[in-house]
Amino acid sequence: MAQIIQWFPGHMAKAFRLMRENLKLVDVVFELVDSRIPESSRNPEVDKLIGDHPRLLIMTKADLADPDQTRYWKKKFESEGFTVLVLDTRDPKTPQLVTKAARKAVESKTVANLARGIQDQPIRAMITGIPNVGKSTLLNHLVMKNVAPTADRPGVTKKIAWLKTPTKLELLDSPGVLWPKFEDQTIGMKLALTGAVKDTIFSKDDAALYLIDFFKINNPAAIIDRYHLTKSDFLKQSNVDILLEITQKLGFKDDYDKASERLLNDLRKGKLGKFTLDLVSENDD
Repeated sequence: MAQIIQWFPGHMAKAFRLMRENLKLVDVVFELVDSRIPESSRNPEVDKLIGDHPRLLIMTKADLADPDQTRYWKKKFESEGFTVLVLDTRDPKTPQLVTKAARKAVESKTVANLARGIQDQPIRAMITGIPNVGKSTLLNHLVMKNVAPTADRPGVTKKIAWLKTPTKLELLDSPGVLWPKFEDQTIGMKLALTGAVKDTIFSKDDAALYLIDFFKINNPAAIIDRYHLTKSDFLKQSNVDILLEITQKLGFKDDYDKASERLLNDLRKGKLGKFTLDLVSENDD
């Protein structure tokens, strides 16, 4: 993969400084990861920052991910000692589910407080995650009104702010943050495919070819059915030839850039079905 994908604008570096300064003020960190890329969407710098601080690992966008892979990942994360919540942030029960999981994550601190005669304290949580992971959508559900701007693109939230919920959570929102350098460019490509980095910083045709290769191995029917391809040709053709054929089928003549953009949009909107790019077997020894 020749292309280098990287995106670390100045507001992200500032956000890290503010997160570090405010960590001591919170009881628990809500670390949001995208269920379609559960491992690739975990920021190693945030992981180091949190350290042993109590955390709740929230797997967002579960409605777009392969449910079998989501179950495997939840089990894997739990085996590593995390409290894990799998979430479709559009679920109306989101506030109750998150509050219950947060209480579990800070259970030992609650017991210690009760022994000191401190009770009925609100839980203070910092929300972290990569861009476009669903933090603002989650916040709006928890606060039960539109207080955080949302958009299907990265980099919308650019400052830290405190918000209160009806379920006695006090939430510290923060911008989506990546890390200064992706050591593995495959991670960069997965982040690009799922919309965690700006579309202007990578080649859409490279991303489309990666997408085609992944589905050729893991779910060829999704591409074949969506773009009315012949199964025998699809399995024999090179990824470049498949992209060119899809371009023709979509009526874009030889504009494969336009076809690549359509492929990415179809993937992100769930028109290629539920998918998980991080396969748990790839990450297990």
